[in-house]
Amino acid sequence: MTQKSRKGGEHKGGVCSFCGTPAEQAPLMFNGADGSMICSSCIEHGYELLVEHELVAANKSKASKCKSKFKPLSKDDVMRPADIKSFLDQYVIGQDAAKRYMSVAVYNHYKRLLNKGKAEDVELDKSNIVLVGPTGTGKTLLARTIARLLNVPFTIVDATALTEAGYVGEDVESILSRLLQAADYDVEAAERGIIFIDEVDKIARKGDNPSITRDVSGEGVQQALLKILEGSVVNVPPQGGRKHPDQKYIQVNTANILFICGGAFDGIEKKIAQRLNTNAIGYGSSIKQRIDEKSIMSYILPQDLRSFGLIPELIGRLPVLTFMEPLSREALRSILTEPKNSIIRQYECLMRLDNIELKFDDDVLDYIVDKALEYKLGARGLRSICEAIMMDVMFDLPQGEGEFRITLDYAREKVEKGAFIKA
Repeated sequence: MTQKSRKGGEHKGGVCSFCGTPAEQAPLMFNGADGSMICSSCIEHGYELLVEHELVAANKSKASKCKSKFKPLSKDDVMRPADIKSFLDQYVIGQDAAKRYMSVAVYNHYKRLLNKGKAEDVELDKSNIVLVGPTGTGKTLLARTIARLLNVPFTIVDATALTEAGYVGEDVESILSRLLQAADYDVEAAERGIIFIDEVDKIARKGDNPSITRDVSGEGVQQALLKILEGSVVNVPPQGGRKHPDQKYIQVNTANILFICGGAFDGIEKKIAQRLNTNAIGYGSSIKQRIDEKSIMSYILPQDLRSFGLIPELIGRLPVLTFMEPLSREALRSILTEPKNSIIRQYECLMRLDNIELKFDDDVLDYIVDKALEYKLGARGLRSICEAIMMDVMFDLPQGEGEFRITLDYAREKVEKGAFIKA
């Protein structure tokens, strides 16, 4: 049997009727009753397309048949800024300035959604948010609490994993895949969701001067984020990952998705101080008051983000700029016990499930706060220290009902000699 391949030339063993691969070059070749042939590579490719097609169809069927847990937005669902802040106060200690900015921005965003982007023939632009503050000050908690209040799809994306298209890592469009998954593939719900991009400071431009090497995880990612932040229809792979030809996509319009970007921006205080012509601690020639590390963040402006390494186009798409204050000793002490989901309440709840009443002495709580300030880990440090104290308690769980009291001597022994210091 002699056949010609699509590239020309005759092959005695025949060629694949789909891709033209000669039989002698194919791993396996299957013959049809009419003389047609197909190679194993084409069968594998066809199977992949079929699985992908079935996945998209199943997701669409699921979205149409199943009642979405995210109900359509109505005027009754939108709370006023003061009410939003009151809700945030139950979960986030301090950070009044950030909570006020967030409350107003979210309120205006959802007023815009209810009016479909227009009010009195005036087109209302989206107000994406950037939160600047040290680690452990509550940036992620603030965004997560807002999403819980509004009952909208919410996802957290780590900017450090993103790279420019075509390079090892995740494409920027993958953040929309995660939002779709959070929305149970309800596209309409996803298109009014919230995406929190964490560690956005890590995609800052690596240097002020252009380099001969591409900045694929820095400026390249910033450029790729522009169209998504602004609002456009994006083809999203249903399973995430890289795009490839013949792939089925889900179209997502990002015009009404609220983006909240958070980052520590470590060292930006120096940029602010240079702009103010003063030092981080001391007296400046242009400001007649003392500026220390705690108050200097209140002077942050968009040009400071540009000096840090964010491109002007990206800054322009993040019009709401607010800051998170470093947590004081009083704030850390309150975080331990006051919020509805405070750390101490969580441990008490865990122990109550085993019929054990857990008690912390007051001086233990003060000791935990002092250690958190010493290690400069913010609110996350509180949990790390509590875990070190509670590890043996939870492992050697007392049997039966009773009370277990954590004393200062016990806490000091576990922290200073235990796993926390060794780690």
